[in-house]
Amino acid sequence: MKKPIIKLHRHLLDQLALGLVDVFAHQQLAEKVVERNLKSQRKWGARDRRFYAENIYGCVRWWRKLWYCLDLPEPKSTTNTEALQAWASFWILNGNEIPPDLEISGITSEKILRRAKELLNDSNKLALAESIPDWMNEWGFRERGDRWSSILKSLNEPAPVDLRVNTLKISREKLQDKLRQEEIFTDIIPSCSTGLSLQSRKNVFTSECFRLGYFEVQDRGSQQIAPLLPLQSGAKVIDACAGGGGKTLHLANLMQNKGQIIAMDVHDWKLKELQKRAVRNGIEGIETRLIVGNETIESLKEFADAVLLDVPCSGSGVLRRHPDSKWKLKMTEIESLRETQAMILKNYSSMVKAGGYLLYATCSIMNSENQQQVENFLRSPEAMAQGWKLLRDLQIDPDQNLGDGFFAALLQRS
Repeated sequence: MKKPIIKLHRHLLDQLALGLVDVFAHQQLAEKVVERNLKSQRKWGARDRRFYAENIYGCVRWWRKLWYCLDLPEPKSTTNTEALQAWASFWILNGNEIPPDLEISGITSEKILRRAKELLNDSNKLALAESIPDWMNEWGFRERGDRWSSILKSLNEPAPVDLRVNTLKISREKLQDKLRQEEIFTDIIPSCSTGLSLQSRKNVFTSECFRLGYFEVQDRGSQQIAPLLPLQSGAKVIDACAGGGGKTLHLANLMQNKGQIIAMDVHDWKLKELQKRAVRNGIEGIETRLIVGNETIESLKEFADAVLLDVPCSGSGVLRRHPDSKWKLKMTEIESLRETQAMILKNYSSMVKAGGYLLYATCSIMNSENQQQVENFLRSPEAMAQGWKLLRDLQIDPDQNLGDGFFAALLQRS
């Protein structure tokens, strides 16, 4: 049974086309395009806003498949007309009809649906069916073997919106009740003690609970990383790749606002954002330091009881949240990232005192960025001389319903 034809305003579709042009022709981040345009279109209601965001992300996620179903070559530099063609393919594949008053050339539902059915019946066209570059599909099979097909399918599923409760201010149950009073309905996440998941998407950043610092938006998989560190009261902890500070704030929660946390990053603006978040969360004792070369690391040699290294990576475990990454990422960039990961492990581990802990983490699902990096580090002369050993590791794949793809390895220096 076909869905009823939905009335769509031309202005909305024109803005959608412009957004896709920004992503594919101007190489802008889909997240930033959506954020910017939703702010600028103040007259849009909730329905139009939801349509815009869902269709931008949907088209970006399935871009390669959309052009295959259109039986047209993927454009080198997308125009407004081509963006509308891709959207029409996406709209039809989701069981809708193009309204007759919208003239989009070269579009027939029969051809698009027939081409999509062909993909379902051809196992050799997995990269097309799951809309991913051939090189990335080959990379996934090479690194994850038989697990890759299942993982790849999950990377095209919409990601849930998860919240981490700020236990310094409120319990999970009380937060759930207060959010309910704001008509924000959540489910408890069994896999992590601080997690709630939205039943339906909503802008939680405008809620009173967020303003009061009762929660942070953080994926359930990410919430399982910081608790791997065995933290003692009054410990000295360094989050050496802090970024915006999601895991830094989680560490402060786990330490009950006691001890010392140094949050470090190479980007000053990220550290300033972390300071704002810490104030809203009611967290004290976080010192931020900008990394300005090896001297910053050397000044903290053998200082910390624990160091968290959430290193730069391919982001292959979070492609469902950032689908445009798969069209922008290149193997040369991944090779450079692996060199950076090895360098960070080697140099930043010097900040751990004897008997202390190091937690290496990525949002990648690829072995060469995860287990292999840890193994290479442990085999290095420096690590062997200091008595480093692996205590445990954790691999979360996005097809396990445990969150986005993450890896973490807990090491101890003897």
